[in-house]
Amino acid sequence: MRVLIVDDHPIIVSGCAAMLAGEGDIDVVDARDAETGLAVFVAQKPDVTVVDIGLPGVSGFELTRRILAADPQARIVVFSMNDDPIFAARAIQMGAKGYVTKNDDPYLLLTAVREVASGGVFLMPKIANQLAFEKSGASASPLSALTARELEILRMLGRGLGMAEIADATQVSYKTIANSCSIMKRKLGARTPMELMRMALEHKLT
Repeated sequence: MRVLIVDDHPIIVSGCAAMLAGEGDIDVVDARDAETGLAVFVAQKPDVTVVDIGLPGVSGFELTRRILAADPQARIVVFSMNDDPIFAARAIQMGAKGYVTKNDDPYLLLTAVREVASGGVFLMPKIANQLAFEKSGASASPLSALTARELEILRMLGRGLGMAEIADATQVSYKTIANSCSIMKRKLGARTPMELMRMALEHKLT
């Protein structure tokens, strides 16, 4: 099995690569940003791609979209620091087959990779339980109304990017980004782009 890890943290990449390669039947390749990750995916055609959300430049959400545009059958596991269930929900809606958080048992990633490689899906039990409560309305995240694209834009605002820079990075028009910001302000009750930036920081999107 060939696994591609796209993550910009060298220690995490080396630790995950050692764990996966230690299985004996897994070959690991890696990339540190979305652009390189997509190029490696196209060239190497991995069985499973492990994607961090918080990549430099565009996020793992956008990389997931681009990979699936290149190969709708791609099997992707999102591996993130963020344990807000809305991120897991958006990742699955985009077409990812698994979601694992970095602050849990690292061997859950191995379990997820094997499950997804075999054609299944994997969500950590606590994330699955939280999503069930989200759906019941018992504990709605303020971010639950946002689409994956809106979460991506909010994350980039939190990193201090302007709308023109976000439009360039996400390969859409400035007008599209401006409209998305207006919609997000309505959804989140924010009055200014600065308030959106503050929300991104509060929710650790950056």
